[in-house]
Amino acid sequence: MAAKTHFQNLPIAVDPEPRLRIAHQHFDVAALDTHLQLLAWRERMGQVIDVVPSLAEVLLPFRGSIDRYDVGEFMFADCFTDRLTLDRTITRISRDSARSLVFHVFIDSVPHNLLARPAKTDSTPLDGGILAVDLDQPVRVLREACRHMTIFLPGLAVRDVFADPGALHGRVLSPLLPVVDYVVRRTVALSARIRFIAPDEAYRDLREIVQLITEAFGEQAGLKGGERALARAMAFDRARSFVRANLADSDLSPESVVDSLGLSRPTLYRLFQHEGGLGTYIRHVRLRTAAHDLVHFPHVPVQDIGFALGFKSASDFSRAFRRAFGVAPQDLRMQA
Repeated sequence: MAAKTHFQNLPIAVDPEPRLRIAHQHFDVAALDTHLQLLAWRERMGQVIDVVPSLAEVLLPFRGSIDRYDVGEFMFADCFTDRLTLDRTITRISRDSARSLVFHVFIDSVPHNLLARPAKTDSTPLDGGILAVDLDQPVRVLREACRHMTIFLPGLAVRDVFADPGALHGRVLSPLLPVVDYVVRRTVALSARIRFIAPDEAYRDLREIVQLITEAFGEQAGLKGGERALARAMAFDRARSFVRANLADSDLSPESVVDSLGLSRPTLYRLFQHEGGLGTYIRHVRLRTAAHDLVHFPHVPVQDIGFALGFKSASDFSRAFRRAFGVAPQDLRMQA
């Protein structure tokens, strides 16, 4: 008979809340041959966004380095690169699962940066400050050589101010704002000490920085600060919810939103000014929803998807989709 052991029924100690850890990764292209530097950077960043180089740029020396720290639900990165064009297209979004919000904190005030979004027909100058990007929406950035800090965060982290985190996409805080200057100094200080502090302290710093940035965007949008701001926030959420609930109605328009919710047209325009107006927002939500449905419901005819989202004809749908995303609906489906 086998001897009994005294260890068979001992309880196993389980930590109900696993301790935070800081996972660090460093990447630098300096040691590579010149013609491989930008290509290596493109491959590295390709996990999240496409780097779009010209042949001439590939042949030139390129500086690119990044220190990445994963802390809880946040990812914090200190990055420097030479001039880059970055593109996250609707086709790319349909292929991957990256859905975080991203706050880009520019350490240098750099002129000539440009931000482009399909929902807007023009580009926004981006000479520093803080840029918010929703990885579930297309964006294109022309960025000059600069150092910047990047914080990836879940949408839940901003819900207290933005009920729909996607409303942050493409918003920019000016580098002239005192809060931006303070956030820049906080992020630089965190980058310098994050490898030498406890994970709990790093997490607390990141959470406070994210809260500062979120509240600054909320004040910029008129959604923070007193009863008036609360009323605007509630109206903003009501309008966005109404639009999403009525996408199939071909008569959905700024006028129908005004009539249904009892809001004034000037108020709605101010609330959706960042989107290019309420009409532009309605069109963008319809097209973004169509892109999702084209990929996830491959057996539904393209024209039926357009009709289900309020487009009055297949040609109207195809034309609007191509104008917004640079690709025809059926081509997106094939590529995805």
